[in-house]
Amino acid sequence: MSPDDILRRLEELRAHDLPTHGGRTMAYVYDSGLAEADEVGKQALAMYASTNGLDPTAFPSLLAMERDLVAFGRSLFHGPSAVGTVTSGGTESILLAVQAARDARPGAPDPVMIVPTTIHAAFHKAAHYFGVERVSVDVDPATKRADAAAMTAAMEAYGDRVVLVAASAPSYAHGVVDPIEALAAEALARGIRCHVDACIGGWVLPWAERLGRPVTPWDFRVPGVTSISADLHKYAYTPKGVSLLLHATPDLRRPQYFASADWPGYTMLNATMQSTKSGGPLAAAWAVVNLIGDAGYLELVRTTLDGTAELVAGIEEQEHVRLVVRPDSSLVTIETDETCDVFTVSDEMLARGWFVQPQMSFRDMPASLHLTVSAATAPAVPEFLAALAESLDAATASGPIVIDQELRAAAVALDPQALDDEAFDGLLALAGLGSGTGDVTVPERMAPVNALLDVAPPALREALLVAFLDRLSR
Repeated sequence: MSPDDILRRLEELRAHDLPTHGGRTMAYVYDSGLAEADEVGKQALAMYASTNGLDPTAFPSLLAMERDLVAFGRSLFHGPSAVGTVTSGGTESILLAVQAARDARPGAPDPVMIVPTTIHAAFHKAAHYFGVERVSVDVDPATKRADAAAMTAAMEAYGDRVVLVAASAPSYAHGVVDPIEALAAEALARGIRCHVDACIGGWVLPWAERLGRPVTPWDFRVPGVTSISADLHKYAYTPKGVSLLLHATPDLRRPQYFASADWPGYTMLNATMQSTKSGGPLAAAWAVVNLIGDAGYLELVRTTLDGTAELVAGIEEQEHVRLVVRPDSSLVTIETDETCDVFTVSDEMLARGWFVQPQMSFRDMPASLHLTVSAATAPAVPEFLAALAESLDAATASGPIVIDQELRAAAVALDPQALDDEAFDGLLALAGLGSGTGDVTVPERMAPVNALLDVAPPALREALLVAFLDRLSR
Protein backbone atom coordinates (compact mmCIF):
# COMPACT_ATOMS: atom_id res chain seq x y z
CA MET A 1 0.00 0.00 0.00
CA SER A 2 1.15 3.55 -0.67
CA PRO A 3 1.35 6.10 2.15
CA ASP A 4 -1.75 7.83 0.77
CA ASP A 5 -3.64 4.52 0.64
CA ILE A 6 -2.66 3.72 4.20
CA LEU A 7 -3.79 7.08 5.53
CA ARG A 8 -7.02 6.85 3.57
CA ARG A 9 -7.68 3.40 5.02
CA LEU A 10 -6.94 4.63 8.54
CA GLU A 11 -9.49 7.41 8.07
CA GLU A 12 -12.04 4.84 6.91
CA LEU A 13 -11.40 2.67 9.95
CA ARG A 14 -11.50 5.65 12.31
CA ALA A 15 -14.92 6.67 10.98
CA HIS A 16 -16.53 3.86 12.99
CA ASP A 17 -15.02 4.95 16.32
CA LEU A 18 -16.55 7.19 18.96
CA PRO A 19 -15.52 10.84 18.54
CA THR A 20 -12.60 11.88 20.74
CA HIS A 21 -13.27 15.62 20.47
CA GLY A 22 -16.31 17.79 20.99
CA GLY A 23 -17.12 16.64 24.52
CA ARG A 24 -19.95 14.31 23.49
CA THR A 25 -18.20 11.05 24.44
CA MET A 26 -18.73 10.99 28.20
CA ALA A 27 -16.42 8.08 29.02
CA TYR A 28 -13.06 6.80 27.77
CA VAL A 29 -11.83 10.15 26.38
CA TYR A 30 -11.20 13.61 27.82
CA ASP A 31 -11.26 16.75 25.73
CA SER A 32 -9.83 20.09 26.80
CA GLY A 33 -11.28 21.86 23.78
CA LEU A 34 -7.82 23.38 23.18
CA ALA A 35 -6.71 22.68 19.60
CA GLU A 36 -3.14 23.80 20.30
CA ALA A 37 -2.84 21.31 23.17
CA ASP A 38 -3.97 18.50 20.88
CA GLU A 39 -1.51 19.58 18.21
CA VAL A 40 1.55 19.93 20.44
CA GLY A 41 0.71 16.59 22.05
CA LYS A 42 0.58 14.85 18.66
CA GLN A 43 3.84 16.43 17.56
CA ALA A 44 5.66 15.40 20.74
CA LEU A 45 4.17 11.90 20.49
CA ALA A 46 5.54 11.51 16.97
CA MET A 47 8.91 13.08 17.81
CA TYR A 48 9.58 10.58 20.62
CA ALA A 49 7.75 7.52 19.25
CA SER A 50 10.98 5.62 18.59
CA THR A 51 12.67 6.35 21.92
CA ASN A 52 12.81 3.65 24.58
CA GLY A 53 12.20 4.26 28.27
CA LEU A 54 13.87 0.97 29.22
CA ASP A 55 17.22 2.62 29.99
CA PRO A 56 17.15 6.23 31.27
CA THR A 57 20.90 6.56 30.71
CA ALA A 58 20.43 5.89 27.01
CA PHE A 59 17.60 8.44 26.69
CA PRO A 60 18.26 11.05 29.40
CA SER A 61 15.64 13.34 27.86
CA LEU A 62 12.93 10.91 29.01
CA LEU A 63 14.31 10.93 32.54
CA ALA A 64 14.32 14.73 32.55
CA MET A 65 10.69 14.90 31.41
CA GLU A 66 9.61 12.26 33.92
CA ARG A 67 11.26 14.20 36.74
CA ASP A 68 9.51 17.39 35.61
CA LEU A 69 6.09 15.72 35.64
CA VAL A 70 6.73 14.12 39.03
CA ALA A 71 7.83 17.51 40.41
CA PHE A 72 4.56 19.04 39.14
CA GLY A 73 2.58 16.27 40.82
CA ARG A 74 4.61 16.43 44.04
CA SER A 75 3.76 20.11 44.43
CA LEU A 76 0.15 19.57 43.41
CA PHE A 77 -0.41 16.77 45.94
CA HIS A 78 1.58 18.42 48.76
CA GLY A 79 4.25 15.73 49.01
CA PRO A 80 7.55 17.54 49.64
CA SER A 81 9.47 14.25 49.99
CA ALA A 82 7.45 12.32 47.43
CA VAL A 83 9.02 10.39 44.58
CA GLY A 84 7.21 9.20 41.50
CA THR A 85 7.05 7.16 38.34
CA VAL A 86 5.31 7.73 35.03
CA THR A 87 3.28 4.67 34.02
CA SER A 88 1.13 3.69 31.05
CA GLY A 89 -2.16 4.42 32.80
CA GLY A 90 -4.18 4.17 35.97
CA THR A 91 -4.34 0.39 35.95
CA GLU A 92 -0.55 0.08 35.84
CA SER A 93 -0.20 2.67 38.61
CA ILE A 94 -2.62 0.71 40.77
CA LEU A 95 -0.98 -2.62 39.96
CA LEU A 96 2.38 -1.21 41.04
CA ALA A 97 0.97 0.25 44.24
CA VAL A 98 -0.43 -3.15 45.21
CA GLN A 99 2.74 -5.00 44.15
CA ALA A 100 4.92 -2.61 46.16
CA ALA A 101 2.71 -3.01 49.23
CA ARG A 102 2.89 -6.79 48.97
CA ASP A 103 6.65 -6.89 48.43
CA ALA A 104 7.26 -4.46 51.30
CA ARG A 105 5.88 -7.14 53.64
CA PRO A 106 7.44 -10.39 52.39
CA GLY A 107 6.69 -12.10 55.67
CA ALA A 108 2.98 -11.29 55.67
CA PRO A 109 1.01 -14.56 55.60
CA ASP A 110 -1.56 -14.65 52.78
CA PRO A 111 -1.52 -10.87 52.15
CA VAL A 112 -4.81 -8.96 52.12
CA MET A 113 -5.91 -5.53 50.93
CA ILE A 114 -8.98 -3.80 52.36
CA VAL A 115 -11.00 -1.79 49.84
CA PRO A 116 -14.53 -0.40 49.49
CA THR A 117 -16.82 -2.16 47.02
CA THR A 118 -16.68 0.97 44.84
CA ILE A 119 -12.90 0.79 44.38
CA HIS A 120 -11.78 0.62 40.73
CA ALA A 121 -11.70 -2.86 39.19
CA ALA A 122 -7.96 -2.42 38.58
CA PHE A 123 -7.56 -3.47 42.21
CA HIS A 124 -9.39 -6.70 41.34
CA LYS A 125 -6.86 -7.26 38.58
CA ALA A 126 -3.99 -6.55 40.98
CA ALA A 127 -5.40 -9.06 43.46
CA HIS A 128 -5.63 -11.66 40.70
CA TYR A 129 -2.13 -10.98 39.36
CA PHE A 130 -0.25 -10.71 42.63
CA GLY A 131 -2.04 -13.15 44.93
CA VAL A 132 -3.25 -10.46 47.33
CA GLU A 133 -6.67 -11.31 48.69
CA ARG A 134 -9.17 -8.52 48.09
CA VAL A 135 -11.53 -7.87 50.98
CA SER A 136 -14.28 -5.58 49.68
CA VAL A 137 -16.32 -3.73 52.29
CA ASP A 138 -19.79 -2.38 51.53
CA VAL A 139 -20.05 1.39 51.20
CA ASP A 140 -22.57 3.64 52.90
CA PRO A 141 -25.81 2.96 50.98
CA ALA A 142 -26.87 6.62 50.99
CA THR A 143 -23.62 8.43 50.24
CA LYS A 144 -21.84 5.65 48.27
CA ARG A 145 -18.67 6.55 50.18
CA ALA A 146 -16.45 4.02 51.94
CA ASP A 147 -17.68 3.05 55.40
CA ALA A 148 -14.67 3.92 57.58
CA ALA A 149 -15.96 2.02 60.62
CA ALA A 150 -16.61 -1.14 58.61
CA MET A 151 -13.21 -0.94 56.90
CA THR A 152 -11.54 -0.44 60.30
CA ALA A 153 -13.31 -3.55 61.56
CA ALA A 154 -11.93 -5.43 58.54
CA MET A 155 -8.41 -4.21 59.33
CA GLU A 156 -8.86 -5.54 62.85
CA ALA A 157 -10.26 -8.85 61.65
CA TYR A 158 -7.42 -9.58 59.22
CA GLY A 159 -4.66 -8.22 61.44
CA ASP A 160 -1.08 -8.78 60.26
CA ARG A 161 -2.26 -10.09 56.90
CA VAL A 162 -3.30 -6.59 55.75
CA VAL A 163 -0.66 -4.96 53.51
CA LEU A 164 -2.77 -2.19 51.94
CA VAL A 165 -5.87 -0.08 52.43
CA ALA A 166 -7.20 1.82 49.40
CA ALA A 167 -9.75 4.56 48.78
CA SER A 168 -10.97 6.71 45.88
CA ALA A 169 -10.76 10.44 45.17
CA PRO A 170 -13.31 10.24 43.64
CA SER A 171 -14.80 6.82 42.85
CA TYR A 172 -15.38 6.16 39.16
CA ALA A 173 -18.88 4.71 39.53
CA HIS A 174 -20.37 7.53 41.63
CA GLY A 175 -17.94 10.46 41.60
CA VAL A 176 -17.61 10.84 45.37
CA VAL A 177 -14.50 11.10 47.56
CA ASP A 178 -14.09 8.48 50.29
CA PRO A 179 -13.38 9.50 53.93
CA ILE A 180 -9.64 9.31 53.41
CA GLU A 181 -8.67 11.09 56.64
CA ALA A 182 -10.40 8.45 58.75
CA LEU A 183 -9.13 5.51 56.70
CA ALA A 184 -5.54 6.75 56.52
CA ALA A 185 -5.48 7.39 60.29
CA GLU A 186 -6.53 3.81 61.01
CA ALA A 187 -4.00 2.45 58.50
CA LEU A 188 -1.23 4.60 59.99
CA ALA A 189 -2.02 3.38 63.51
CA ARG A 190 -1.52 -0.20 62.31
CA GLY A 191 1.53 0.40 60.11
CA ILE A 192 -0.42 -0.34 56.91
CA ARG A 193 0.08 1.44 53.61
CA CYS A 194 -2.82 3.59 52.37
CA HIS A 195 -3.20 4.22 48.64
CA VAL A 196 -5.45 6.94 47.22
CA ASP A 197 -6.76 6.24 43.74
CA ALA A 198 -7.00 9.77 42.34
CA CYS A 199 -6.62 8.59 38.77
CA ILE A 200 -9.67 10.55 37.69
CA GLY A 201 -9.61 13.32 40.29
CA GLY A 202 -5.94 14.11 40.74
CA TRP A 203 -5.91 16.78 38.03
CA VAL A 204 -9.23 18.31 39.17
CA LEU A 205 -9.42 18.37 42.97
CA PRO A 206 -6.35 20.57 43.63
CA TRP A 207 -7.70 23.38 41.46
CA ALA A 208 -11.26 22.80 42.68
CA GLU A 209 -9.98 23.51 46.19
CA ARG A 210 -8.20 26.62 44.96
CA LEU A 211 -11.46 27.79 43.39
CA GLY A 212 -13.15 27.57 46.77
CA ARG A 213 -15.13 24.38 46.10
CA PRO A 214 -15.63 22.03 49.06
CA VAL A 215 -12.96 19.32 48.77
CA THR A 216 -12.54 16.54 51.32
CA PRO A 217 -8.86 16.15 52.37
CA TRP A 218 -7.33 13.39 50.27
CA ASP A 219 -3.67 13.99 49.35
CA PHE A 220 -0.27 13.73 51.10
CA ARG A 221 -1.35 16.37 53.63
CA VAL A 222 -3.43 13.60 55.21
CA PRO A 223 -1.26 11.66 57.71
CA GLY A 224 -1.08 8.03 56.67
CA VAL A 225 -1.51 8.47 52.90
CA THR A 226 1.49 6.62 51.46
CA SER A 227 0.83 6.66 47.70
CA ILE A 228 -1.36 8.38 45.11
CA SER A 229 -2.18 7.52 41.50
CA ALA A 230 -3.28 10.27 39.10
CA ASP A 231 -3.79 9.94 35.36
CA LEU A 232 -2.51 12.62 33.02
CA HIS A 233 -4.45 11.25 30.07
CA LYS A 234 -7.65 12.14 31.88
CA TYR A 235 -7.96 15.70 33.16
CA ALA A 236 -4.44 16.79 32.25
CA TYR A 237 -5.79 16.22 28.71
CA THR A 238 -2.65 14.50 27.41
CA PRO A 239 -2.65 11.77 24.75
CA LYS A 240 -3.11 8.20 26.00
CA GLY A 241 -1.58 6.57 28.01
CA VAL A 242 0.18 8.32 30.90
CA SER A 243 -0.34 8.17 34.65
CA LEU A 244 1.64 9.21 37.71
CA LEU A 245 2.26 6.98 40.71
CA LEU A 246 3.68 8.95 43.62
CA HIS A 247 4.97 7.50 46.92
CA ALA A 248 5.31 9.73 49.97
CA THR A 249 8.97 8.76 50.47
CA PRO A 250 11.71 6.93 48.52
CA ASP A 251 11.62 4.03 51.00
CA LEU A 252 7.98 3.38 50.16
CA ARG A 253 8.75 3.20 46.44
CA ARG A 254 11.77 0.88 46.70
CA PRO A 255 9.82 -2.44 46.57
CA GLN A 256 8.23 -1.29 43.31
CA TYR A 257 11.53 -1.76 41.44
CA PHE A 258 12.41 -5.01 39.72
CA ALA A 259 15.96 -6.05 38.90
CA SER A 260 17.47 -9.27 37.59
CA ALA A 261 21.13 -9.93 36.86
CA ASP A 262 20.78 -13.72 37.00
CA TRP A 263 21.16 -14.34 33.28
CA PRO A 264 23.87 -13.69 30.65
CA GLY A 265 22.22 -10.63 29.08
CA TYR A 266 21.92 -7.05 30.33
CA THR A 267 20.81 -6.53 33.91
CA MET A 268 17.08 -5.95 33.71
CA LEU A 269 16.08 -2.95 35.82
CA ASN A 270 12.51 -1.64 35.76
CA ALA A 271 10.48 0.89 37.70
CA THR A 272 7.24 -0.15 35.95
CA MET A 273 5.49 -3.26 34.65
CA GLN A 274 6.91 -2.63 31.21
CA SER A 275 10.52 -2.94 30.15
CA THR A 276 10.61 -1.52 26.63
CA LYS A 277 8.18 1.39 26.39
CA SER A 278 7.87 4.20 23.92
CA GLY A 279 8.86 7.64 25.13
CA GLY A 280 6.11 9.11 22.97
CA PRO A 281 3.31 9.26 25.56
CA LEU A 282 5.69 10.68 28.19
CA ALA A 283 6.93 13.40 25.82
CA ALA A 284 3.36 14.20 24.78
CA ALA A 285 2.30 14.52 28.42
CA TRP A 286 5.27 16.74 29.22
CA ALA A 287 4.45 18.97 26.25
CA VAL A 288 0.75 19.35 27.07
CA VAL A 289 1.27 19.90 30.80
CA ASN A 290 3.87 22.58 30.11
CA LEU A 291 1.67 24.22 27.47
CA ILE A 292 -1.44 24.42 29.66
CA GLY A 293 0.36 25.03 32.94
CA ASP A 294 -1.03 25.72 36.38
CA ALA A 295 -3.07 28.78 35.38
CA GLY A 296 -4.48 26.98 32.34
CA TYR A 297 -5.60 24.01 34.40
CA LEU A 298 -7.25 26.34 36.89
CA GLU A 299 -9.44 27.73 34.11
CA LEU A 300 -10.14 24.29 32.61
CA VAL A 301 -11.25 23.01 36.03
CA ARG A 302 -13.39 26.10 36.54
CA THR A 303 -15.09 25.47 33.18
CA THR A 304 -15.52 21.77 33.93
CA LEU A 305 -17.02 22.26 37.38
CA ASP A 306 -19.33 25.04 36.18
CA GLY A 307 -20.51 22.68 33.45
CA THR A 308 -20.97 19.87 35.98
CA ALA A 309 -23.07 22.13 38.22
CA GLU A 310 -25.23 23.16 35.25
CA LEU A 311 -25.65 19.50 34.27
CA VAL A 312 -26.64 18.49 37.80
CA ALA A 313 -29.19 21.33 38.04
CA GLY A 314 -30.67 20.37 34.68
CA ILE A 315 -30.96 16.69 35.61
CA GLU A 316 -32.76 17.60 38.83
CA GLU A 317 -35.42 19.39 36.78
CA GLN A 318 -36.13 16.40 34.49
CA GLU A 319 -38.76 13.74 35.03
CA HIS A 320 -38.01 10.00 35.21
CA VAL A 321 -34.32 10.50 36.06
CA ARG A 322 -32.45 11.33 39.27
CA LEU A 323 -28.94 11.71 40.63
CA VAL A 324 -27.63 8.67 42.47
CA VAL A 325 -25.59 10.99 44.68
CA ARG A 326 -24.41 14.59 44.44
CA PRO A 327 -20.95 14.53 42.82
CA ASP A 328 -17.76 15.74 44.51
CA SER A 329 -15.97 16.38 41.24
CA SER A 330 -16.77 16.10 37.54
CA LEU A 331 -18.40 12.65 37.40
CA VAL A 332 -22.19 12.42 37.47
CA THR A 333 -24.20 9.22 37.94
CA ILE A 334 -27.91 9.02 37.22
CA GLU A 335 -30.62 6.38 37.38
CA THR A 336 -34.19 6.21 36.06
CA ASP A 337 -37.51 5.51 37.69
CA GLU A 338 -39.65 2.47 36.89
CA THR A 339 -41.11 3.99 33.69
CA CYS A 340 -37.96 3.31 31.66
CA ASP A 341 -34.47 1.78 31.88
CA VAL A 342 -31.00 3.25 31.62
CA PHE A 343 -29.97 0.91 28.80
CA THR A 344 -32.66 2.23 26.46
CA VAL A 345 -31.81 5.80 27.47
CA SER A 346 -28.17 5.09 26.61
CA ASP A 347 -29.14 3.87 23.13
CA GLU A 348 -31.39 6.88 22.58
CA MET A 349 -28.60 9.26 23.63
CA LEU A 350 -26.17 7.60 21.23
CA ALA A 351 -28.70 8.03 18.41
CA ARG A 352 -28.61 11.74 19.24
CA GLY A 353 -24.82 11.92 19.14
CA TRP A 354 -24.01 11.46 22.85
CA PHE A 355 -22.19 8.47 24.36
CA VAL A 356 -23.13 7.86 27.99
CA GLN A 357 -21.82 4.75 29.73
CA PRO A 358 -24.24 2.20 31.21
CA GLN A 359 -23.23 0.71 34.56
CA MET A 360 -24.75 -2.65 35.53
CA SER A 361 -26.61 -3.17 38.78
CA PHE A 362 -24.51 -4.27 41.75
CA ARG A 363 -26.02 -5.81 44.87
CA ASP A 364 -28.64 -3.28 46.02
CA MET A 365 -27.44 -0.61 43.57
CA PRO A 366 -29.64 -0.41 40.45
CA ALA A 367 -28.20 0.03 36.97
CA SER A 368 -27.10 3.59 36.24
CA LEU A 369 -25.54 5.89 33.66
CA HIS A 370 -22.05 7.33 34.08
CA LEU A 371 -21.38 10.84 32.75
CA THR A 372 -17.86 12.27 32.63
CA VAL A 373 -17.83 16.04 32.15
CA SER A 374 -14.72 17.50 30.51
CA ALA A 375 -13.91 21.11 29.69
CA ALA A 376 -15.14 20.63 26.11
CA THR A 377 -18.47 19.22 27.37
CA ALA A 378 -19.36 22.24 29.48
CA PRO A 379 -20.48 24.61 26.66
CA ALA A 380 -22.73 21.87 25.25
CA VAL A 381 -24.58 21.04 28.49
CA PRO A 382 -27.84 22.66 27.26
CA GLU A 383 -27.68 20.43 24.16
CA PHE A 384 -27.04 17.40 26.34
CA LEU A 385 -30.03 18.17 28.55
CA ALA A 386 -32.27 18.59 25.51
CA ALA A 387 -31.08 15.25 24.12
CA LEU A 388 -31.63 13.63 27.53
CA ALA A 389 -35.21 14.91 27.68
CA GLU A 390 -35.92 13.51 24.20
CA SER A 391 -34.24 10.21 25.10
CA LEU A 392 -36.28 9.88 28.29
CA ASP A 393 -39.48 10.54 26.34
CA ALA A 394 -38.56 7.82 23.85
CA ALA A 395 -37.53 5.39 26.60
CA THR A 396 -40.73 5.90 28.59
CA ALA A 397 -42.81 5.51 25.43
CA SER A 398 -41.28 2.10 24.75
CA GLY A 399 -41.23 1.15 28.43
CA PRO A 400 -38.52 -0.69 30.37
CA ILE A 401 -37.05 -3.87 28.95
CA VAL A 402 -38.47 -6.89 30.76
CA ILE A 403 -36.42 -10.09 31.05
CA ASP A 404 -38.46 -13.30 31.22
CA GLN A 405 -38.47 -14.71 34.75
CA GLU A 406 -37.49 -18.20 33.57
CA LEU A 407 -34.54 -16.76 31.67
CA ARG A 408 -33.56 -14.74 34.72
CA ALA A 409 -33.70 -17.85 36.91
CA ALA A 410 -31.68 -19.85 34.38
CA ALA A 411 -28.98 -17.16 34.30
CA VAL A 412 -28.70 -17.22 38.09
CA ALA A 413 -28.43 -21.02 38.13
CA LEU A 414 -25.72 -21.34 35.46
CA ASP A 415 -22.19 -22.20 36.53
CA PRO A 416 -19.81 -20.51 34.07
CA GLN A 417 -17.02 -22.88 35.06
CA ALA A 418 -19.06 -25.81 33.71
CA LEU A 419 -19.70 -24.26 30.28
CA ASP A 420 -17.76 -25.25 27.16
CA ASP A 421 -17.19 -23.28 23.94
CA GLU A 422 -20.38 -24.55 22.34
CA ALA A 423 -22.44 -23.52 25.35
CA PHE A 424 -20.88 -20.05 25.31
CA ASP A 425 -21.68 -19.72 21.59
CA GLY A 426 -25.31 -20.50 22.39
CA LEU A 427 -25.42 -18.04 25.28
CA LEU A 428 -23.84 -15.28 23.19
CA ALA A 429 -26.49 -15.87 20.53
CA LEU A 430 -29.20 -15.74 23.20
CA ALA A 431 -27.76 -12.45 24.46
CA GLY A 432 -27.84 -10.99 20.94
CA LEU A 433 -24.06 -10.98 20.56
CA GLY A 434 -23.52 -13.95 18.27
CA SER A 435 -24.89 -16.36 15.70
CA GLY A 436 -24.43 -19.53 17.73
CA THR A 437 -21.64 -20.75 15.45
CA GLY A 438 -18.74 -18.76 16.89
CA ASP A 439 -19.29 -15.54 14.94
CA VAL A 440 -20.04 -12.47 17.04
CA THR A 441 -21.51 -9.08 16.24
CA VAL A 442 -22.00 -5.79 18.03
CA PRO A 443 -25.67 -4.89 17.61
CA GLU A 444 -26.69 -1.37 16.70
CA ARG A 445 -28.86 -1.11 19.81
CA MET A 446 -27.30 -2.53 22.96
CA ALA A 447 -30.23 -2.10 25.37
CA PRO A 448 -31.63 -5.67 25.07
CA VAL A 449 -28.11 -7.10 25.42
CA ASN A 450 -27.26 -4.94 28.43
CA ALA A 451 -30.59 -5.69 30.11
CA LEU A 452 -29.95 -9.42 29.79
CA LEU A 453 -26.36 -9.08 31.01
CA ASP A 454 -27.63 -7.00 33.91
CA VAL A 455 -29.64 -9.90 35.36
CA ALA A 456 -26.70 -12.30 35.05
CA PRO A 457 -24.60 -12.78 38.19
CA PRO A 458 -21.19 -11.06 37.95
CA ALA A 459 -19.30 -14.33 37.40
CA LEU A 460 -21.50 -15.29 34.44
CA ARG A 461 -21.40 -11.75 33.05
CA GLU A 462 -17.60 -11.82 33.21
CA ALA A 463 -17.41 -15.21 31.51
CA LEU A 464 -19.80 -14.16 28.73
CA LEU A 465 -17.93 -10.96 27.98
CA VAL A 466 -14.58 -12.78 28.00
CA ALA A 467 -16.05 -15.25 25.51
CA PHE A 468 -17.33 -12.35 23.41
CA LEU A 469 -13.98 -10.55 23.41
CA ASP A 470 -12.20 -13.79 22.59
CA ARG A 471 -14.37 -14.41 19.56
CA LEU A 472 -14.33 -10.76 18.50
CA SER A 473 -10.54 -10.87 18.26
CA ARG A 474 -10.19 -14.29 16.59
